[in-house]
Amino acid sequence: MNPLELIHRYYPVESERYRILTEHSRRVADKAMSIARAHPEMPLDTAFIEEAAMLHDIGIFLCRAPEIGCYGEAEYICHGYLGAELVREAGYPRHALVCERHTGTGISLEMIERQNLPLPRRDMQPQSPEEQLICFADKFFSKTKEEREKPVERIRKGLARYGEECVIRFDSWCKLFLGE
Repeated sequence: MNPLELIHRYYPVESERYRILTEHSRRVADKAMSIARAHPEMPLDTAFIEEAAMLHDIGIFLCRAPEIGCYGEAEYICHGYLGAELVREAGYPRHALVCERHTGTGISLEMIERQNLPLPRRDMQPQSPEEQLICFADKFFSKTKEEREKPVERIRKGLARYGEECVIRFDSWCKLFLGE
């Protein structure tokens, strides 16, 4: 599958949001692929990682995020499951799971209910190693400050606002993927 073909259905190539989405997604894909190559002992599906990393944020245009050229109606936290619906409808259910499960370090059903988040009532935490790797790689890049990779400490600090469980999950990925 060519992820850009699916992105082109929803993003005019000349738009700022297309540029932001594809540049961010390319950085995430490159980081995920670099980590995958560094771990030949892990049975990772690298073709899938490349494709799904490019699609993980496809739902942003449906959300209110004017700073990245998105003027949809949903809250930004909804971009994962909304993007998953688009990708699932296109016939890629496995890729859709990455879209749905990549927000933060994943969102548990308990978090959704406790915080009354505007999300479907289901667990949205990455399960497969590929889902976890893409979610992890995504934490290193912002869509608004696209030029730099974030340091691990800054990511931890940002995740701490959402609860200790997010930091613990991120730290476990640091050990798994970076050996830290």
